[in-house]
Amino acid sequence: MTHHLTLKDIVALGFMTFALFVGAGNIIFPPIVGLQSGEHVWISALGFLITGVGLPIITVIALARVGGSMEALSEPIGQTAGLLLATCCYLTVGPLFAIPRTAAVSFDIGIAPIISHSNASLFIYNLMYFIVVIAISLYPGRLIDIIGHVLAPLKILALGILGIAALFWPAGLPIPATHAYQTMAFSRGFINGYLTMDTLGALVFSIVIVNAARSRGVKDATLLMRYTILAGLIACIGLTLVYLSLFNLGAGSGVLMPEAKNGTVILYAYVQNTFGRLGSAFLAALILISCIVTAVGLICACAEFFAQYLPFSYKTLVFILGLLSMILSNLGLSHLIQISIPVLTAMYPPCIVLVLLSFTVRWWQDAGRTIALVMLTSLLFGIIDGMKAFAIHDCFPNWMNHLPLTEQGLAWLPPSILMLMLITLYDQLCVYNRVSMR
Repeated sequence: MTHHLTLKDIVALGFMTFALFVGAGNIIFPPIVGLQSGEHVWISALGFLITGVGLPIITVIALARVGGSMEALSEPIGQTAGLLLATCCYLTVGPLFAIPRTAAVSFDIGIAPIISHSNASLFIYNLMYFIVVIAISLYPGRLIDIIGHVLAPLKILALGILGIAALFWPAGLPIPATHAYQTMAFSRGFINGYLTMDTLGALVFSIVIVNAARSRGVKDATLLMRYTILAGLIACIGLTLVYLSLFNLGAGSGVLMPEAKNGTVILYAYVQNTFGRLGSAFLAALILISCIVTAVGLICACAEFFAQYLPFSYKTLVFILGLLSMILSNLGLSHLIQISIPVLTAMYPPCIVLVLLSFTVRWWQDAGRTIALVMLTSLLFGIIDGMKAFAIHDCFPNWMNHLPLTEQGLAWLPPSILMLMLITLYDQLCVYNRVSMR
């Protein structure tokens, strides 16, 4: 008998997907982009939405076509290369950066303004935070019930209140854009979309979405693909609305915090200005729920992935990943963001190439060769972009600092397109020679 999801479960699956995506980065980066881009806010927003919404949803669709597994998506580039890429993605959006960042953001917004910021208070908070995250993550089959039916609706309600407030009660008018956004508003928004980690997150979350549908008895591959895509589209609509409201919030908050360096400061100033003392509690609750949901999804996905290759059970890996994430979260938000920027700048290009070219596998005589060479090209030039973001580009030859689009952080794009064109030509020549020899 073929099991189908009810409309209620489909909506809950979509809410769960949306809730998994909307974590720390999704809430703190749009406001700072909105503030710094000033009068160019909507141009920056367009670039941000491409990498922050468009690419993640395309990634969900690409993975849904192959059953939700990243290993299946990377099959054309070979088992070893695919496993290496998957491992890097899971570590990046897992215990190394994204999971620790959820704890750091929720502490900075919800706890630090109330009590003195100290290493001891940060450690105690992180310990309590990860006890909750680990406890929920131990039961992945109940994610739709816990997240889809309970936490996600609370999260959506809180985000809706914040979004409506930003729309009808802006703090003020946009302040002049910073120099970078005056000249490169679109590309700066595009690159800042990387920092949400949502495309990498989609590579990780898709298997969680598929498994959540399977937990309701759905086994048919076509139905699983359909439900995963529907969940992704619901998340797409939700993400877009959240980002637009947060861009508007940030753009109007320049009068409150013109020198703000991150989105947490802007959010705190806005809710204090708009809601008074209740604003602090409201924002703390919103951020806490958002971060816990995302952390749970990431730990579940990482534990399921590594359980396939390491001699540990799923539950043991949940504890290991939670402990490692807790240790790294004590670095603090600023350090985590600073370290993650060059890594994400280098990793995003090959992942973007893999996702986009996965839809063209049947076009090539040798799809593995095509995808692998374009990915390698994008990775090499992405590393150059990453090193520049880390301010150590002086160690490169001078010509590398003058590559096309290097100022925009997109030096990987032209050589990747050129490599794709060359491989396409070579691939067609191979087809022509094979036909002529018959």
